[in-house]
Amino acid sequence: MAGLYIHIPFCSSRCIYCGFYSTTLLSLRGEYINAICKEFDLRRDYIHEQIDTIYIGGGTPSQLREEELHRLFDTIYNNKVYDISPNAEITMECNPDDITADMADTISQLPINRISMGVQTFNNSRLKFIRRRHTAEQIGSAISMLRHAGISNISIDLMFGFPDETINEWNDDVSHALALDVQHISAYSLTYEEGTSLHNMLAKGIVSETDEELSRTMYYNLSERLIGAGYEHYEISNFALPGFRSRHNGNYWKGIPYIGIGAAAHSFDTVSRQWNIADIRKYIESINNGIIPMEREELDTDTCYNDTVMTALRTCEGIDLQKLEMTFGKPYTDYLLANAEKHISSGNLCLSQSHLSLTRNGLFVSDGIMSDLMKV
Repeated sequence: MAGLYIHIPFCSSRCIYCGFYSTTLLSLRGEYINAICKEFDLRRDYIHEQIDTIYIGGGTPSQLREEELHRLFDTIYNNKVYDISPNAEITMECNPDDITADMADTISQLPINRISMGVQTFNNSRLKFIRRRHTAEQIGSAISMLRHAGISNISIDLMFGFPDETINEWNDDVSHALALDVQHISAYSLTYEEGTSLHNMLAKGIVSETDEELSRTMYYNLSERLIGAGYEHYEISNFALPGFRSRHNGNYWKGIPYIGIGAAAHSFDTVSRQWNIADIRKYIESINNGIIPMEREELDTDTCYNDTVMTALRTCEGIDLQKLEMTFGKPYTDYLLANAEKHISSGNLCLSQSHLSLTRNGLFVSDGIMSDLMKV
């Protein structure tokens, strides 16, 4: 089975940290949804598999109007290109301030069965600093409305390591998150990506990065508290109550094919990666001319091996060495283990029952470990 990702790039304003492709041209919503629906028709020569997961991401998908959401899902289910599994996990990202009683009712009329909400923090001054549109008070209200509408699988995103954030402030955020009793929590350290307003502020000395030791303490506190509350720490940045892991993201980490629809959307078919142009006007124009504005990269064996290391090692199961050897051959397994030896000795990696996985200490320094295990 495969996954389906649909990129909705619209935002009414841009957050200072976001490096994803987005646009504030809300007037193009109707044209864009029309183009997405046409792209489905143009996809007839691409991956033909049953779709097991659908993820509507952005941008801010909850900025779409009711008729646009209905049109999108009518196309998803009636496009005659992809067969949607009756048990598909269907996620839509949303912002708390977009969830009104009417929006919750619209969601309840659609096949959506999972919501991923961008919370980031419960500190109102910090929300204002990063230019989020919602307030802390709107978060609980939005979740209540979604539950009342029948959505019983809700994930929230948190961030830590904001400039001048203290460990007590972060612990308060974790306490607020636990009080919501949601099924899934993702938490990410604030990053300063080039091209973002936040990166420019860093370069000008307006803000400074969080000390690495404090950031490590925040991460460990989060993990300990969520595990203590019954969540599984099943991937570096993700925690879920039993039975509520993200199936869509899990497929990325397992190397399962996925199709990306929309401007800047990426696709993967196990032998190549493809990505659509990250320009909404050029995307719409090209689709209207019957051409998917896509670039393609063929993947060689080393690249596929590196992808496997990078994704599988993020999960609590780690790298299945038997599967790795069956897929790439014994020389790749030998290479992996030879380069992993120093990290096993230092306690950052664990080798158990033919699986190589990160230890608690290794989670925070995972990027360096993965780099050491890759083919260059």
